[in-house]
Amino acid sequence: MTTPAATAPAGSTRSAVRVEGLTRSFDGRAVIDRLHLDVRPGEFVALLGRSGCGKSTLLRILAGLDRDIEGTVLVPRRKAVAFQSPRLMPWKRVWRNVLLGLPGKPRRDVAEQALTEVGLKHRTNAWPKTLSGGEAQRASLARALVREPDLLLLDEPFGALDALTRIKAQRLVDELWQRRGCAVLLVTHDVEEAVLLADRVLVMDEGVIAYEREIDLDRPRGIADPRFAEIRAELLRRLGVEGPDDADPAGGTGTAETTETAETPAHTAT
Repeated sequence: MTTPAATAPAGSTRSAVRVEGLTRSFDGRAVIDRLHLDVRPGEFVALLGRSGCGKSTLLRILAGLDRDIEGTVLVPRRKAVAFQSPRLMPWKRVWRNVLLGLPGKPRRDVAEQALTEVGLKHRTNAWPKTLSGGEAQRASLARALVREPDLLLLDEPFGALDALTRIKAQRLVDELWQRRGCAVLLVTHDVEEAVLLADRVLVMDEGVIAYEREIDLDRPRGIADPRFAEIRAELLRRLGVEGPDDADPAGGTGTAETTETAETPAHTAT
């Protein structure tokens, strides 16, 4: 029996997300297997896991993009999603892209307000092909914000950005979350990113939540904090990355790329 994801009015339950016994199968194989998950209103949750563990499938289900499921899924009516690829329509100017999918005839100033919030007002009338990778991702975030979401779903939103642009985008998301107060579920393969941003980090394995860790570090957080390093090392071990100092063999910023890669092919930012 398949049960579509249900929606609940904001504030109607104690959870922004409630998932009970969720199963999603492909060709007879359960990618998500009787999974349980609760996300509190206003909580920032990061989801880690090896490639193929089902984390992006879970996000798509929460977004309402995959309904061939079993179990109970309750999410707010007002939700928005941003993917690794900004998915901007090249034939529409930036402000029109921000308003895509909104009901009725929203005014341009609605888009301009969201673009101002993400620091992109000066590109309101630009064509998407003229945007840098970071600017395009900001436009994607603005498109999510105009929906006034109670739940913001982020699927590897920084994966295609260069290192410096990625840091700026992470700070922007942190600021937006603290200002907006919505619940956030971030799917990422970057352990350091998860610890920097999240209230709680979940590790998904074989279709279930196999481990969770509350991140009780003060904000703003810094990687120089010894407790930050301890949490990062523990999460890497949970992902199967072992070593004398649990360092990323590629010399990166805490990704577990030896065991975990993005489920969406990565692109190089220009």
